[in-house]
Amino acid sequence: MPLMKSWVDSANTPDTDFPLNNLPYGAFLTASGEQHCGVAIGDMILDVTALEADGVIAVAGEDEVFAAGDWTAFMGLGAQVWADVRATLTALLAEGMADADGLSRYLVAQDGTQMRMPFTVSEYTDFYAGKHHATNVGTMFRGPENALPPNWLSIPIGYNGRASSVQVSGTDVRRPWGQLKAPDAEMPTFAPCKRFDIELEMGAIVGQPSDGPVTVAEADDMIFGYVLLNDWSARDIQAWEYQPLGPFQAKATATTISPWIVPKAALEPFRCDTPERERPLLEYLQAPGPMLYDIALEVGLAPEGQAETVISRTNYNEMYYSSAQQLAHHTTSGCPMLVGDLLGSGTISGPEKHQRGALLEITWGGKEPITLDTGETRSFVEDGDTLTLRGAAMGDGYRVGFGACAATVLPALDDPYKR
Repeated sequence: MPLMKSWVDSANTPDTDFPLNNLPYGAFLTASGEQHCGVAIGDMILDVTALEADGVIAVAGEDEVFAAGDWTAFMGLGAQVWADVRATLTALLAEGMADADGLSRYLVAQDGTQMRMPFTVSEYTDFYAGKHHATNVGTMFRGPENALPPNWLSIPIGYNGRASSVQVSGTDVRRPWGQLKAPDAEMPTFAPCKRFDIELEMGAIVGQPSDGPVTVAEADDMIFGYVLLNDWSARDIQAWEYQPLGPFQAKATATTISPWIVPKAALEPFRCDTPERERPLLEYLQAPGPMLYDIALEVGLAPEGQAETVISRTNYNEMYYSSAQQLAHHTTSGCPMLVGDLLGSGTISGPEKHQRGALLEITWGGKEPITLDTGETRSFVEDGDTLTLRGAAMGDGYRVGFGACAATVLPALDDPYKR
């Protein structure tokens, strides 16, 4: 598909994340302090809440869908409404629109605008579905012969996380306290995390509910769109707590998502297959067609007041299980899925060192520190560091991107139990 031209000039440049082909959904604060729904177009935001209030757009049979200032209610209306509104927004922003001058008053500059959570997270589940990541981590702790658990090639492994921890890009993250136990120590201590880490992931947002098991194809139809997702991880807390029930407090500090939800419709031209199966999947997990996306990804690390170094470049097409397969598996027990459920893909890593999606892997558990462009070294994230995830699917003369997914790490609180 070629670039679709818009009357918003900045949407027609090859380096923008937000051409007319994209039209991702976000939430922002207006100059008066109200939260509105918006659509990114070039370097601007189209104020959808104001368009609805003025009668420029309407959702058939529904009143004030966008009045609450996020996209949760809209998601619940289903795929036909999603398609109809997307077609309306595309027409309003397309080159040659007769009333472009009138519509321009609904545009707000992205620069300087505060973004908010674009939807209400109902539940959050994180998966462990990248084979290169799982192999690297397993090799570090169990050796190459036992790197993958016996079930890994048959089942999308995941855990239920904290919906309350999910926050939008630009929100600071404070280093957590927790129980830590050094390998040579007899007993644990309670102290700030020393091995704070990031995980480069994609997040799939469920836009339609389920009540009972669904197929992979049905699961794909339920997905509204995708965000970039940083699963902040306290590795030393995790090492002490994860046996036998897996991650708990190590993953509860924060999960950062990009401010823009890229709708599944914008990613259709970039569908691709999952990697070749190394073991046949059970029938309920077999995909009827391409369920992954070719999305180039990168991670940048900037020390406080310093320039950024890109520390990883990889692609979403490296995932062993797609979000649709993860969602289908999630429903097998009869677990109801809700509008606003968020599924983290798991860390996305490629086969080469520069394609690894977590510092745990990049520095091989801290044993091989990396040198930044500033000359500083890092084994794990330090206070004041800003971590930024970026991603885009590359089209013919355009890109469909997510914007930045960024957060800065603040120092741990003083001992919270000394009062």
